Amino acid sequence: MRLSGLQKVLWVLAGAAAFVFIWLLLWSDYRADLARTESEPPFLADFELTDHRGMVQTDEDFAGRWMLVFFGFTNCPDVCPTTLSEVAAVMEGLGDEAAMVQPIFITIDPERDTPTALAEYVPLFDAGIIGLTGTPEQIAATSETFPIFFERIEQATAPGGYTMGHTSHLFLFDTQAGFADSWPYGTPAEEILADLRQRI
Repeated sequence: MRLSGLQKVLWVLAGAAAFVFIWLLLWSDYRADLARTESEPPFLADFELTDHRGMVQTDEDFAGRWMLVFFGFTNCPDVCPTTLSEVAAVMEGLGDEAAMVQPIFITIDPERDTPTALAEYVPLFDAGIIGLTGTPEQIAATSETFPIFFERIEQATAPGGYTMGHTSHLFLFDTQAGFADSWPYGTPAEEILADLRQRI
């Protein structure tokens, strides 16, 4: 049976409509997959270390809370105390919302930063900071997970004859331990606080 001109046009339009429909379905699936991929954090906080009270702590112990994480060492002359002071100001600025955030200080100098040393150091900032340490192997594994950089630098005038070079960013992790943001050294507490309040 021969098709009329009108029937041919209708068949062509129906075919085009089917093509467009299938294309839209595939495109929506692609966009959904893309959105899921983009929403996934680039890395997760993952650690099992000993806190300044001698208790083993993992990232799972802080599930449901945001984590402000900084890597440093207690003999640090400037970057570490400055950053932890900013963290203390942020925690104070959060007021009642501070209960939703846990500040954490992870040492990159386990040789000197024992739980006892951390117990003397972190309370100086009066911000509920938890100090974490471990074996050199544990600290190395933790640094690869986050990831951060640190190195021992021989320096005769420093305590113990050496100091530490390290990443100076302050990291923020969400309630599922996914990386959410970071701030470079020198970022004012007011800016960190404003960013944090938009998230929690």
